Amino acid sequence: MIKQASGGAGESYTLLGKVRGAERLFLSGRRNREADLESAVKFFLEFLRGFESLDFDGPSVTVFGSARFEEGHRYYELARELGRGLAKSGYNVITGGGPGIMEAANRGAKEAGGLSLGCNIQLPMEQEPNPYLDHFIEFEHFFIRKVMLVKYSSAFVVMPGGFGTLDEAFEVITLIQTEKLGAFPIVSMGREFWGKLADFIDDTLISEGTISSEDTRLIQPAETVDDAIMLIRQGIGAS
Repeated sequence: MIKQASGGAGESYTLLGKVRGAERLFLSGRRNREADLESAVKFFLEFLRGFESLDFDGPSVTVFGSARFEEGHRYYELARELGRGLAKSGYNVITGGGPGIMEAANRGAKEAGGLSLGCNIQLPMEQEPNPYLDHFIEFEHFFIRKVMLVKYSSAFVVMPGGFGTLDEAFEVITLIQTEKLGAFPIVSMGREFWGKLADFIDDTLISEGTISSEDTRLIQPAETVDDAIMLIRQGIGAS
């Protein structure tokens, strides 16, 4: 059964009777067919909630980034400026719905009068939805959440972040590289932060032949919000 609840950050959708740690249990190893079938039903219901909940008009941009940057940090403020710029340019802003970069981008979008959306994740160290969301949905499974962050976006901005941000960014790049996803624009922001990773890609991945030089064009760097929005507009127009 699907339950709709309201809160200060917008609307949240949760399953009645949801068991914490369902993803960990599913990934714990081989189980009997009945247990896996039960998990499959939960996957279906979670996907269904996502499809029903993320129903909105207009193009959207997903912003990836760390949950650990606080207000006042240069990357938080850059993400906030980005959210404002995207909203003023007519884009909905989607994030993972949590704190840090996600909060900043949602905050900027809301301040500019745009639609601010979040796909939150349930974690052992409770990740609360940030207070700048017009609408959010909580997910138990990371892989379902990532599908939703990709499915409803026309472009992606990768802000400084950790393993989760890298996971999200490289999955989108891989989907485009393998033509499982259209050639939507992916923009990275924070040249200083991502510089050594760019060097590793050039000096190791390309030199060892694990990717081609053309693959590096799948993600484009931007230093300013204006540059990022220009790349997004150009990329959406060409996709």
